[in-house]
Amino acid sequence: MLSPELLKVLAEMGHGDTLVIGDANFAAAAHAKRGNNEGILIRCDGIKATEIMDAILTILPLDQFVEDPVLIMDKDEMHKDLECPVWDEFKKIVGKHDERGEKACRMISRGEFYTRAQNAYCVVATTETAYYACTILQKGCL
Repeated sequence: MLSPELLKVLAEMGHGDTLVIGDANFAAAAHAKRGNNEGILIRCDGIKATEIMDAILTILPLDQFVEDPVLIMDKDEMHKDLECPVWDEFKKIVGKHDERGEKACRMISRGEFYTRAQNAYCVVATTETAYYACTILQKGCL
């Protein structure tokens, strides 16, 4: 699941760099572009956001210097009644790899997520079909 290209990018990332995992609806290519520079976009077609998060966290430590190194896109008001069970899956995966468990996660608005995504080191595009299945991971020290 961790392609050579993704492994290279994970190795290149430094402490504090962020990586976006986007669902099938996330404008991954657009967010990977920063100004006139081309950002890093990695396609993980056929892979769910939860699967790639779990695989990435087997080798990428989360940042211990921040309270919430995992940011999850929150629902818009218009979707307030929409159930998002993928969030529980994200938190369970984080708990498997980080002793802080779900305390390492924080929900952020869609607008804030988009702003932070534009500054990420890399954007990973998945074909996840669950709604609001987008996360940002902040790399810690090896």
